[in-house]
Amino acid sequence: MKAILLHEHGGPDKLSYEDFPTPEPGHGQALIEIKAAAMNRLDLWVREGWPGIKLEYPHILGADAAGIVAAVGDGVTDFAPGDRVVIDPTLSDWTCEFCQKGQNNLCVNFHLLGETVRGTYAQYIAVPARNLLRLPEGFGFEEAAAAGLVYVTAWHSLITRGKLQAGESVLIVGAGGGVNTASIQIAKLAGAKVYVVGSTDEKLARAEELGADVLINRQKEDWSKAVYKLTNRRGVDVVVDNVGQATWFGSIRSLRKGGRLLVVGNTSGPHFDLDIRYIFGKHLNIIGSTMGPHSDFVTVMGLVFAGKLKPVIGATLPLTEARRGHEMMAAGEVFGKIVLVP
Repeated sequence: MKAILLHEHGGPDKLSYEDFPTPEPGHGQALIEIKAAAMNRLDLWVREGWPGIKLEYPHILGADAAGIVAAVGDGVTDFAPGDRVVIDPTLSDWTCEFCQKGQNNLCVNFHLLGETVRGTYAQYIAVPARNLLRLPEGFGFEEAAAAGLVYVTAWHSLITRGKLQAGESVLIVGAGGGVNTASIQIAKLAGAKVYVVGSTDEKLARAEELGADVLINRQKEDWSKAVYKLTNRRGVDVVVDNVGQATWFGSIRSLRKGGRLLVVGNTSGPHFDLDIRYIFGKHLNIIGSTMGPHSDFVTVMGLVFAGKLKPVIGATLPLTEARRGHEMMAAGEVFGKIVLVP
């Protein structure tokens, strides 16, 4: 098969389109012919590397994919060749104490496709059959691939962990990323009032099309002060922050007393000097969240299949142009997800 291989950490130039052995499905696994794979910012971090990350080279990036079952291994009875499926990218052992409670995203042997194991920038991938979900007839591979990781991440943080209720207010820091576009739609579906901070009027206009109620251009005003004024000096109930270092202080300032900060990423950096008086003085709840259990994946993908949530695809590229996709994502040129088509 053909795949995008990473032989060492570095820039986009380290990605190469090469031949690689097609995997064989083992016991309980299915071999998927990938029809669409979606990029995530995680792919940039893995490519660049971080202290302590250990990969089996050559590595294959990519968490998200949808395609057709090409073959099944021993013990697989729920799927057969020809089935159209989307992949839950969270790998777990299903035996540890967390998995037995249905919290397989907390598995002690947790892995994520494309992060610590080979992923979806390829023509084929072998995955546990229990990670598959059938696609409804006529539902597109590209849309399914674009939804996986970001929608389960947003759903788990806002609904499962954040306990978002109808009538509450949510501030989403960033307008164009995959998790942010998913969060806008999920918050609106839950009945919340949605504030969005964005870097350009164009991105904010796209956020408004997705359901955002209040738009704040961070290039034109101090966004945390704007939130304070717009909420009559109260603050919002919930902030979704996947930026990290550059925005944490503003996010904390934007919360009402007793508010919840949902921490779902750190695109600007992981370290932040925090005055903890804001935490106990405002009775704040800081909630960390990443990915979600398989039950959340099934729930949120069901809403996607029903058309209640709609994945935002900003660009579609052939697999051979993965390098360009990384450059586009790093530059913030795309609103929504970048999808690769083998």
